[in-house]
Amino acid sequence: MEFHPQPTAGAAKPWAFPAPERGTLDNGLTVLRCDRPGQQVVAVEIFLAAPLDAEPEGLDGVATIMARALTEGTDKHSAEEFAAELERCGATIDAHADHPGVRVSLEVPVSRLPKALSLLADALRAPAFADSEIERLVRNRLDEIPHEQANPARRAAKQLSKELFPATTRISRPRQGTEETVAAIDAAAVRAFYEAYVRPATTVAVIVGDLSGTDLDAILADTLGAWTGNTAKARPVPPITADDTGRVVIVDRPGAVQTQLLIGRIGADRHDRVWAAQVLGTYCLGGTLTSRLDRVLREEKGYTYGVRAFGQVLRSGPDGGAAMLAISGSVDTPNTGPALDDLWTVLRKLAAEGLNDTERESAVQNLVGVAPLKYETAAAVAATLADQVEQFLPDDYQAQLYAQLAETGTVEATAAVVNAFPADRLVTVLVGDAARIEEPVKALGIGEVTVVTG
Repeated sequence: MEFHPQPTAGAAKPWAFPAPERGTLDNGLTVLRCDRPGQQVVAVEIFLAAPLDAEPEGLDGVATIMARALTEGTDKHSAEEFAAELERCGATIDAHADHPGVRVSLEVPVSRLPKALSLLADALRAPAFADSEIERLVRNRLDEIPHEQANPARRAAKQLSKELFPATTRISRPRQGTEETVAAIDAAAVRAFYEAYVRPATTVAVIVGDLSGTDLDAILADTLGAWTGNTAKARPVPPITADDTGRVVIVDRPGAVQTQLLIGRIGADRHDRVWAAQVLGTYCLGGTLTSRLDRVLREEKGYTYGVRAFGQVLRSGPDGGAAMLAISGSVDTPNTGPALDDLWTVLRKLAAEGLNDTERESAVQNLVGVAPLKYETAAAVAATLADQVEQFLPDDYQAQLYAQLAETGTVEATAAVVNAFPADRLVTVLVGDAARIEEPVKALGIGEVTVVTG
């Protein structure tokens, strides 16, 4: 019997995060395009410089209602007609508001791109904002708020923002507004916010997919390029300040069988040269099942299904900004005190002994090695490019970050994560049964303990 030779693996192809081509339309709208051969589903990300801090006083949530309304119809199409036209294109559209601004996301087969971009352009330049539609969106949002309050993780995040940031700043309050502020929103408020902050001169469109057989310039000229508006500049980015004095706030949930943990402070964002080392060190601390926190709290002690440490950029300007550095997870109620004690022991041991080379190498392999898979889809590439835009980062930032991660040493990663999570400068929010966890937490001495209603 004759056997064919066993196939062997070929040489690995070099990979780098794709670089976009940047241009500007006649109306001032900035376009980043990225040709990805074979990606027949095109992803479009629109960034509108309509930040949450621009919302009028007493109308927190108007940016969210406006964002949702942009996908609900135009002056040409009712909500039902708009949805039907998108469906005929095989397209999906979504929008949300966050601290930097509003993002509108579109995915469509490349063969239907002209029609889908035409619908998107209509939504941006001539949204309907009908009274009945805005009233419906407000009711929907009001219905969501009690569910968010009942969710321990969402409740913890809301409390941490309230604790960290001055009450006078927008960043201290819920992104999508409160029951009181959302109830005050009407079509006139949405229209006023739109007219004040949505215009092509401060908008960026990111388009990613197989564009080789598409006359994108002509399509853009007929769609987004036909949008007109004033040329005022975007609002300046306000500085972010926070109080990270070590303390504990318990959001009381009588009878809760688990305690939700959220421990955080603010730190360096992506403009800081320490970011790559901070990402690497944070991953070693709590980025995966084999991280230090999971090894102790999950594998050794069985307190939790998982604990994660992460850094999330809040808002950045041309000269930098701030990121939320946090540890999150949940533990069973009786072991809340012991779990926190072990968590602080991990932090103190990390500061005393540092990371080891094996941890660092594993983190690099996971963060850098999976990048080609992470960015297989056009949507993933487009979202990352839009993130760079709203954070005032250069177009090649992500590619440079992976190179920096690969070159970052163990000592640098240790210093960064120790500075990011100092054991005595962390605000701890616990959502759980105060009657059962307050005294054990006080005994730990990790900060003054306050109890608030849930």
